[in-house]
Parts: sequence; structure tokens; C-alpha cells
Amino acid sequence: MSTPRPLPPGSLRHRLESGDFAVTAEIGPPRGAGGGIIGRKAGLLRGWVDAVNITDNQGSHVRLASWAGSMAALAAGVEPVMQLTCRDRNRIALQSDLLGAWAAGIPNVLLLTGDHPKFGDHAGATPVFDLDSVQLVWVARTMRDERRLLSGRGIDPAPGWFIGAVENPFAPPAGFRAGRLGKKIAAGAEFVQTQLVFDIGAFTRWMASVRDLGLHERCRILAGVGAIRSLRALGYMRANVPGVHIPGEIDRRLRAVPGSRVAGEGLRVAAEIVQQVREIPGTAGVHIIAFGNEGAVPEILERAGVGRRVPLTGAVPAAVPQGNGAARASRPGVPPPGAALPREGGKRHGD
Repeated sequence: MSTPRPLPPGSLRHRLESGDFAVTAEIGPPRGAGGGIIGRKAGLLRGWVDAVNITDNQGSHVRLASWAGSMAALAAGVEPVMQLTCRDRNRIALQSDLLGAWAAGIPNVLLLTGDHPKFGDHAGATPVFDLDSVQLVWVARTMRDERRLLSGRGIDPAPGWFIGAVENPFAPPAGFRAGRLGKKIAAGAEFVQTQLVFDIGAFTRWMASVRDLGLHERCRILAGVGAIRSLRALGYMRANVPGVHIPGEIDRRLRAVPGSRVAGEGLRVAAEIVQQVREIPGTAGVHIIAFGNEGAVPEILERAGVGRRVPLTGAVPAAVPQGNGAARASRPGVPPPGAALPREGGKRHGD
């Protein structure tokens, strides 16, 4: 068996495990067979973020594969977080892609259920959804820690990814959202990126519930922060993005400035949100989505007082597989061998 690769001092895992405030951003792959644009965008983010998400056919629109985009980010000197959705793959393909990600040097995976094809550019496509996000997280952890596939067959060498998931603190029913996060953490999620935060009050209440359950001690939570660029984008987000609540105060603020200044005001709003969520206990970092304007991320961070990434010292070990099913049986929330896979329950497509 191979020895797990050590994580470099600048890795996302190292940043989060050190307790330092982490920053991730997002790049959507192009609709084309070239990764150059990802390399250029990654270059704008290099030195400002700890890692960058490469989305997986976001919104059910065909794009360059997430694994290919992740390799382009690696080549540009930025650590990738490869998104992988259940929408288009059965459990065979999902496990194969996960193994391929680690073999290609991709250190982080973010596992989602995925948007239904009816929302994308191939509305007639057959959805798969063989697994949901909680089940896929559980499968990934089993592959890593138990060195085996869902079928029970062994893996050698085992992968060592840092396993992430997403969560929407604002979708109804509000009282169950922290518990839903707990399911993903029990399945194996080590970091979570949330839906976009505009309503600080609602996010503060959700984080209080998270702390009451002790979830922030078992998983690192990164608050989603978005920079609205236009009134058209504002209207679309309010009407079409599930779980995003934009308070009236922010809506009025953006509508009060001339159209040419909405983007600038949106950056200021995003920077203020970064400052506010940073003060909420249990928030380990932010995930900034600039909606195709990746060059704005450094400005948001500077305005928020976060600034460039300061290198950390000392490497930390990668996740080391823990042996057989006996070790796993002692961990709460993880079924013993032969038991049914955990199900998400109350899921919304996309999470």
C-alpha cells in the first residue's frame, strides 16, 4: 500500500485545521474544449484564496468536465476543489471519477446531489440520481478510510481527499437545517460551503443551532458570499435561486444607485458580509462567488480586511485510512457493513 501524500502548508485542509480563516472561490468551466480560461481566472485568484471550486455542469448546463478544469487550476498554481454531482452518474461512475481525481493529484472533492436536468440546456436528458449527496459523502469516506468500494471490494492504494459538501441554511423548514447538516457530517463531510448569505440575521440563527449541536467542532463551515453585478442579476437571484433570501435593505441599497454603479455597490455589500460572518462564532471561512468576475475577489477581500493569504508553516498529514469495518462501526452515524446506505431525507436538488 502507498503512503498517503502529505498536505503542503498552503493547502485548504491545513488552513482550516490550523483554525485560520479560510477563503475559497469558484470558477465555472467554459462551454468549450479548452482549459485556458480556467488557467487565466485561476491566475487572478492565486495568492488570494486557499482553493478554488471547479463546478460540475452547474445548473445542468454542459461545460468542460470538472476534473479537467481542476487539472487546469492545478497547472496554474491554485489548489482545486473538484465538484462532483449525482445527477449524471451511477455509483460505478461516481466511484471511478473519485479514484481518478486522487490519481490526477486533485486533493479536495465537493459532493452534491445536483440540479435536475430540466433546469439546464438538455431538458430531455435522463437524470440518474442513483445516490444522493449524503450517500455519496458516505461512499467517499468509506473509500478513503476503509479502503473499499461500495461493493465491498478493496482499494489499493486508497485515495486521501478532503471531503466537502454544501448546505442551505435558509431553505424551509428552518428548524431542521442544522440537523440536516449533521447528517452530512455523520456521513463524512469535513468542510461545508453554504448557500449565499445575504440575510446575516438568519445565518446567525442557523450558526447558533449548529453550535448547539457541536457541529462546528466536527466540520469546518465556510459561508457563501456573492457579489451582485446588476439589477437584472438581483432580480433573477430573488426569483429563481432556491434558498437565497435578499433582505429588503440590501435590495433597496442596490436599487438606489445608478445602473453603472450597481456592480461597485455589490462589491461593497459582499465585503461587508465577509466582515460580518467572520465575527460569527463557528464560521471557519468564506466561499466567494463572483459570477464570472473572478478579478473582483481580491477587491472584496481587501475591502473586508482579509487580504492576501499568509503562508502557514509546517506540513500536515493527509487523511490516513483507518482500517476495516470494525473501526468504522465505532463512529456514530455510519452504518455497519451490509446495512442500507444513509439517505438524505427532505433533500432539494442541487444540495
